[in-house]
Amino acid sequence: MIYDDVAAWVRVEGLDSVMIRARLEAENDIYNCIGTVSAKRGCWSFLKGGFVLNSPSNSYAIIFQSADGKDVGMNIASLSLQPFTKQEWRFNQEYIINNKRKRAVTIHVSDTNGMKLQGASVRLEQISKDFPIGSAIAKTILGNTPYQNWFVKRFNAAVFENELKWYATEPHQGRINYTISDQMLQFVRSNKILARGHNIFWEDPKYTPAWVLNLTGTELESAVNSRIKSLMNQYKTEFIHWDVSNEMLHFDFYEERLGPNATFQFFEAAHESDPLATLFMNDFNVVETCNDVNSSVDAYIFKIKELKQHGVFMDGIGLEGHFTIPNPPLIRAILDKLATLDLPIWLTEIDISKTLDQETQAIYLEQVLREGFSHPSVNGIMLWTALHPYGCYQMCLTDNDMKNLPSGDMVDKLLQEWQTGHVEGVTEEHGSYSFYGFLGEYRVSVEYGKRTINSTFSLGSGDETRHVTVTL
Repeated sequence: MIYDDVAAWVRVEGLDSVMIRARLEAENDIYNCIGTVSAKRGCWSFLKGGFVLNSPSNSYAIIFQSADGKDVGMNIASLSLQPFTKQEWRFNQEYIINNKRKRAVTIHVSDTNGMKLQGASVRLEQISKDFPIGSAIAKTILGNTPYQNWFVKRFNAAVFENELKWYATEPHQGRINYTISDQMLQFVRSNKILARGHNIFWEDPKYTPAWVLNLTGTELESAVNSRIKSLMNQYKTEFIHWDVSNEMLHFDFYEERLGPNATFQFFEAAHESDPLATLFMNDFNVVETCNDVNSSVDAYIFKIKELKQHGVFMDGIGLEGHFTIPNPPLIRAILDKLATLDLPIWLTEIDISKTLDQETQAIYLEQVLREGFSHPSVNGIMLWTALHPYGCYQMCLTDNDMKNLPSGDMVDKLLQEWQTGHVEGVTEEHGSYSFYGFLGEYRVSVEYGKRTINSTFSLGSGDETRHVTVTL
């Protein structure tokens, strides 16, 4: 198996702007899209993508064409193909994890007179993780102690699958009910779990309350203003993020009825109501594929820049991540390009299609999670695996008896791999003991002779060694 990074500069002639798609044809592999770029006439635009060859190929062709099939003149310059073996790809992931997600620590042990104590026993335990990894939950977790225990044991972040959506909190006009979402938030907060707010509005009319579909003009304006005010007053400062206008690259229900600036006003109102929350765009098929012209990486970047130009407080990139067959080099290429915006990136709804068997789901899920955790600009990962009696949206981690399925075992393996286990050692002649640990909170116990002291410290990101002094 060979992983290939692809990069090229593209310039088009004859059309003001056109989406250019790169296609791969090999002996045993065909990719309809391995990268896209929104190219403008007379300008060089950068295409970055990638593909995986499942078997060796003596020859292959990369074809550049307009996404809509129109004839267009173009020039290609500096085409670059960089192949990696699977082992090389994994080595690079581990290198980034060790440098981005971990940090060197030195524990200095001395007595009250400042004398360095050689031979002191040092025991360390990571008690919380800095990097948020979580899952969607639904109201099915309420009163379900086995489900709650299973969830809390693993995750430090959560998002409500449907319970905050407008159709759930106000199914009938004026009859607002936050009882379920309040109870879910109580569970989250009592277990010190971060929570994302999903979502304020959904641009897809299919998921807009039925009574809202019939509103126009001032009536619709009044309804959306009431929605923002009510939701934000109820949950100000409770959620670290808000997906303000969900899937706005694919749908435009509110813009069609309230004008092209409707979304800008949603973001502005949300920021005024909860200025400490990070406001996100959130959409699908940005990182899953490059076949969807509506949500190409350049379309996402253009929308963010458009929001910024209108003074919108939009500070987060939400990538849903509903995958069938992941393309790891393409995932990395898209994350690299989005990282140039210098905004926090979250994978917000990760799952693998139920059209695949459970073993294959687990294999593909691991590929996606490793790409996300090893990318330096990704700040959090959320799985879309809320459990219901009938199963899950696409992929479950457990059965209804809370026994892990293959994907659950894989997640447990990675969670174990991405945390610092129990660390024990003895101080050397300078009274010091050093180790590398994942970012987060630590408990340290030092014993010397008959004296023991317990303490805690935080390990945040940084290039320098973190020095912790313990005095007995």
